[in-house]
Amino acid sequence: MKVAVVGAGYVGLVTAVCLAERGHDVIVAEQSRERRETINSGRAPFFEPLLDELLKQFLASGKLRAVETIAEAVPFCEVTFIAVGTPFDGNAIDLSQVKSAALAIGKALVGQSEYHVVVVKSTVVPGTTDTLVKEALMSSLGDDQSFGLCMNPEFLREGSAIEDFRDPDRIIIGCSDQRSGQTVGRLYEGFDCPVMYTSLRNAELTKYASNSLLALLISFSNELAGLCEAISDTDIDVVMDGLHLDKRLSPKVNGERVTPQILSYLRAGCGFGGSCLPKDVNALRRFADLHNVSTPLLDATMNVNDARPLQVVSMLDSKLKGLENREIALLGLAFKPNTDDVRDSPALKILEILLQKGCRVKAYDPMVSSLTGDGCNSSFRAVEVCSSSEAALMDVEAVIIATSWPEFKNLDWKVLGQSMKSPLIIDARRHLRKSSLPPEVVYYPIGICEPALNAPAEK
Repeated sequence: MKVAVVGAGYVGLVTAVCLAERGHDVIVAEQSRERRETINSGRAPFFEPLLDELLKQFLASGKLRAVETIAEAVPFCEVTFIAVGTPFDGNAIDLSQVKSAALAIGKALVGQSEYHVVVVKSTVVPGTTDTLVKEALMSSLGDDQSFGLCMNPEFLREGSAIEDFRDPDRIIIGCSDQRSGQTVGRLYEGFDCPVMYTSLRNAELTKYASNSLLALLISFSNELAGLCEAISDTDIDVVMDGLHLDKRLSPKVNGERVTPQILSYLRAGCGFGGSCLPKDVNALRRFADLHNVSTPLLDATMNVNDARPLQVVSMLDSKLKGLENREIALLGLAFKPNTDDVRDSPALKILEILLQKGCRVKAYDPMVSSLTGDGCNSSFRAVEVCSSSEAALMDVEAVIIATSWPEFKNLDWKVLGQSMKSPLIIDARRHLRKSSLPPEVVYYPIGICEPALNAPAEK
């Protein structure tokens, strides 16, 4: 099939490349000249494993290309995906980009005789597709020209997006009518997973339900971690290990225990971040409020998450007996490994608190070389972003591990400890909990109330 994708952000570009891999002909409409030229040169404007090599492959084969305007893409296609941003402005979800895209798609379809389906891929609150998007399309097309309308939420994890698209656990197609749903269903022929056809609003709300549950599980784990930090002889990992053994969470199949991926969200850390979970939970809270529905669970989820970075810094404060004029290293800036996304990253919230308390901070992240993009504020200009862990740890009084990059486990902590003024580690991800650290390194993982540990290897 011939497919147009409006927006070459994370969701749009991954969707475009993966549809091209399935044999479809894809045109990406992207207004940003810099982003468009980067894509057409075979490079993604953000980091995602496998994306660059697939992009090069399908640009070379002619299965994929990026153009400037929607008018250049839509008339030649059977299906158009809207995959633009829907940021939360602190009060409500911003649907202006979705509306602009729908208006432009409608204009591009004027006079077209072929049936066309417009699919909302962006995360939008229930009622958006069948009101705002439909009305924007009809303002150009009127009642004389038929078109289909679908909502097809994405469930891609940053850092694993290609894998998730190739092997989805479900495909949800909200559709205005049977024909539109069948058309979009053809795009996904051959996938080995349930395909669920439902209403537009059910599809919209399912996306929010999914992300809200993940956020809730993380905050539940972090709330228990805070309790463990206050009670002697408790360890959040041991507690969660025991919880995971519940057969309803990790059942036995053919005599072997299965460990579902969702259990990874029942682990303590310093909070969730990224472009999805905080935005979507807050958008759903606001949407419910507009409908006079209270959301105490979602409210508590965000309250726990907002408090977690401060708890990490407070742990450091208590160990150093004050933070004013202390030089601290921060390992990790991205909100999770295998991405360069720092939007709503807990690491940046930790960084902001450290600066407010008068610390001098050096930072290192394998994929983040500056603190000037989305999610960064002007105070970060005072932070030295180093080119290596070794440079970041030189002469500092403590280090906070804020992102669980695998390379941090492989560091020579004996040598690094000697380069620090005091070899103190606050592990906000429990990333080194099962590593062997030299005895001179003072190690404090979150989720435990004990004297300093040297983290002996666990059997």
